Amino acid sequence: MVQDFTLHTHTAGFDGKNTVAEMAACARNMGFGAIGISNHFIVHPNIRSANFYPFAVRGGYAGIYQYNFPDILEKYHAHYDEINRVSMDMRMPILRGMEVDFFDTPHWRNGFEYAVKTLKPDYVIGACHFIEYKGKLCNVHDMAAADHKDMQRMLDAYWAKVRRAAQSGLFTFMAHLDLPKKVGLGMSDEWRATEYDTVSTLAHSGVGVEINTGLFTDTCYQPYPSPRIISMLARAGVPVVFSDDAHHTSQIGRSFNRAKLMCDVCGQNDYLSLQKILDFSKNTR
Repeated sequence: MVQDFTLHTHTAGFDGKNTVAEMAACARNMGFGAIGISNHFIVHPNIRSANFYPFAVRGGYAGIYQYNFPDILEKYHAHYDEINRVSMDMRMPILRGMEVDFFDTPHWRNGFEYAVKTLKPDYVIGACHFIEYKGKLCNVHDMAAADHKDMQRMLDAYWAKVRRAAQSGLFTFMAHLDLPKKVGLGMSDEWRATEYDTVSTLAHSGVGVEINTGLFTDTCYQPYPSPRIISMLARAGVPVVFSDDAHHTSQIGRSFNRAKLMCDVCGQNDYLSLQKILDFSKNTR
């Protein structure tokens, strides 16, 4: 196998389709030695007033958004108890992770650091699905709907936030750096310098990056991040790990082989082992 573990997965009760037990059994049957469950940890006081929230409710995804820390802590305690039970029953390592949206405020950081101290996750994936722009919480779809001037400013704000997240010292590795690519934004050469600055920040901060294979689809044949950024990561000495971002058992390990071939072409050969990931997480807690 290209990589015998998978850490970026989602389960029922959040925005996944299968239970912890179903995801773990599938991973074991496929030959994986370990699986990590990393459901969304998203807390923002204005989350319910964001433009995207009504769509999240209609789509059944409202459960991944919380506006206070006590509610998400209660949910995560029960979730981690389930992971522990299934891991013992199956006699298989099931790691407790979380995919955390970074918000750069003292209140959020205090709340999140308390959550980590209380929950004791095995690893923490950093993500930036949202920015705050003109007093509103916005996602990539809001960027795509904005006029050109605002869109450019929103993209600048997005990349600046990714850099601050990398510098925060809170995360084991960072997820889908060029997320706006999902809606076709930020792919032109004019963003090369911004990407370079971000990769330099990652290298200086010592944070790894996932190669997220979720965009290896019929319409987009490249992962997050793009081959251009993977080449920059390779030259800067930033290590990577493959992530399937699986929301269903059928997505576990998807396109890992294709991602490895792309990394070979880009000159990326520095990979994070599971032990390195767990050691890094332990040393930063």
